[in-house]
Amino acid sequence: MQQAFSHVTTWVFDLDNTLYPPTDALFDQIDVLMTNYVMDNLNLDQPTANRLRGEYWADYGTTLAGLMEVHNLDPEPFLDAVHQIDLSHVQNDHGLRASIQQLEGRKIVYTNGSRDHAERVTKARGLDGIFDAMYGVEHAGYEPKPRRVAFERVFALDGVNPRSAALFEDDVRNLEIPHEMGLKTVLVGPKDDRPFVHYQTEDLTDFLSRLVP
Repeated sequence: MQQAFSHVTTWVFDLDNTLYPPTDALFDQIDVLMTNYVMDNLNLDQPTANRLRGEYWADYGTTLAGLMEVHNLDPEPFLDAVHQIDLSHVQNDHGLRASIQQLEGRKIVYTNGSRDHAERVTKARGLDGIFDAMYGVEHAGYEPKPRRVAFERVFALDGVNPRSAALFEDDVRNLEIPHEMGLKTVLVGPKDDRPFVHYQTEDLTDFLSRLVP
């Protein structure tokens, strides 16, 4: 497997449910805050707001993208509000930190959340200071993954050459376009046999540790 990644000079990591385990349930908190925000700003009851949250995520890539397109919602207050989550239970992961540090090349985080959210979460995980850059949805002009334009904007901003990069991502939808662009794709989560998934793992630390001699 080392040979399959020998050309990689840029390592791109998603954040939520990728750099921390799904059992930390941070997105459970975010979902509640998003539903509350939709309720308050669109004057909806809880069931309707929760339904829209899920439908927009499925139809537009993120709830925010749907809210912007359908309701012309201002993204910045939304991003600030929905990421005010409790991180006190999140534990440092020294093994993951070591595995990421041993990778040769540029290491970046790219999330559909905000950069501030990425900075807070990686710090809580003990992963601060090991990434060369962090990008949020704001750096893609609020265009979300899995849209091609989102990847193109962030990769251009960072100078990523897709054909010498690898992407680690828990949402399989977000791997198809990067695969087309030439990235090596790794699904961090349960097995999915779609052709644009090169590799799959439920243990990112172990997977990364096998990429270096």
